[in-house]
Amino acid sequence: MKLLRPLVALVILAYVGWLAWPLLSPLLNGGGPDVGVLRAEAEVATGGDLFGVIPAWALWAGAVVLYLLAALLLGAGNTKASIAYFLGFIADAALRLAMDRNGGSEVAARSTGPTTMSADVSGLPVDPLWLILGGLLLLGVLVVVAARRQRRQRIPGQFAY
Repeated sequence: MKLLRPLVALVILAYVGWLAWPLLSPLLNGGGPDVGVLRAEAEVATGGDLFGVIPAWALWAGAVVLYLLAALLLGAGNTKASIAYFLGFIADAALRLAMDRNGGSEVAARSTGPTTMSADVSGLPVDPLWLILGGLLLLGVLVVVAARRQRRQRIPGQFAY
């Protein structure tokens, strides 16, 4: 059980790194902060409003920040890590479902890949979007299990100090 908490925190950090890769890649390739800022401005300019109200970049940034906060809280042993994780999960799920509903137009405009996010993957009976969301939900259950406070049991007659 002692190994579960750091392992789950590392998995969340890996997912945050993958989710934030479009903004982290220029910094790691030696482009400098100005290239990262230009890429962020391009993302904000090309992203439309999801559900007619929320900009896509706001949901994306919210998911990244909340997942990062959840990983840090879980690593510190705070029991509120599950709240931060599930708020990030809600933002991530809303973003993925809205982009899938739009036919992946934002993703297809920036890549030469398929025109929808739910591309036909041979051999999978389920849409990959639902597999990803199911995996993230399972990771959330692991966060709840790992974030529980460990309580020492006191035998009768033992002093509580």
